[in-house]
Amino acid sequence: MLVNAIALTLPWCVSPGNIFVVSLAVADLVVAVYPYPLVLVSIFHNGWNLGFYHCQISGFLMGLSVIGSIFNITGIAINRYCYICHSLKYDKLYSDKNSLCYVLLIWLLTVVAIVPNFYVGSLQYDPRVYSCTFAQSASSAYTIAVVFFHFLLPIMIVTYCYLRIWILVIQVRRRVKPEFRPKLTPHDVRNFVTMFVVFVLFAVCWGPLNFIGLAVALNPARVAPLIPEWFFVSSYFMAYFNSCLNAIVYGLLNQNFRREYKKIIVSFCTAKMFFPDSSNDAVERCKSKPSPLMTNNNQVKVDSV
Repeated sequence: MLVNAIALTLPWCVSPGNIFVVSLAVADLVVAVYPYPLVLVSIFHNGWNLGFYHCQISGFLMGLSVIGSIFNITGIAINRYCYICHSLKYDKLYSDKNSLCYVLLIWLLTVVAIVPNFYVGSLQYDPRVYSCTFAQSASSAYTIAVVFFHFLLPIMIVTYCYLRIWILVIQVRRRVKPEFRPKLTPHDVRNFVTMFVVFVLFAVCWGPLNFIGLAVALNPARVAPLIPEWFFVSSYFMAYFNSCLNAIVYGLLNQNFRREYKKIIVSFCTAKMFFPDSSNDAVERCKSKPSPLMTNNNQVKVDSV
């Protein structure tokens, strides 16, 4: 009943594929609401003076953003894989209700993945980065599990999905005669490249910090003293800077996002944002200009054998 109610209230412009992108945006914004302001306070005071509970909440939301991001990126890759490689089953697999259930499942798994931190005691203040964050040295076994299930395994799944997509597209283009050959529309190409770049940036930004954690977990006494502080700090801030990069990627690579960004800026400048269109006008605009980000008219859709 709850899923049905939420599905009915979703904006008409949010397609089954787009909902994963919206969910990823929410994950990126979580850190800006609470943890980052507390980090600034910690920097100004040269230490943490906000108490234990604020530290735990800040660390929890940090983890919620990080794990939520990688799980949503994985969900997007699986969605694109099903859309292109199993197109005949896509509409059934990714109906509005099912897509919403998948997103809710992603966030449920994200919360479940973070809860063990409270039992292990791994959410601690780190003076090197002025943040309450995951302490890699708190538990070697738990750190190894985090790196594998929250980074390496999702990276392998996403890599498999994108490789299968590229292999299928190449196979189809070689086997089918030119006059019957499916073609990627420009929108489809931009959308696929956009989400692929988002994945690559996440892997590059979070790779160093995760491999530091894995190395420390395997041999804490020997490896931890060998890691320079500047390298850890650089890896940490590079990882969390990834939350700021997705919006930039969307703006650079996706024309539809650039158009919407311009509308938002113009709305702020002209104060039109405070006088929104009526719901009927909004619906008509959605119908006349559907978002190309995750449309269902991709012409490369071919079921794999």
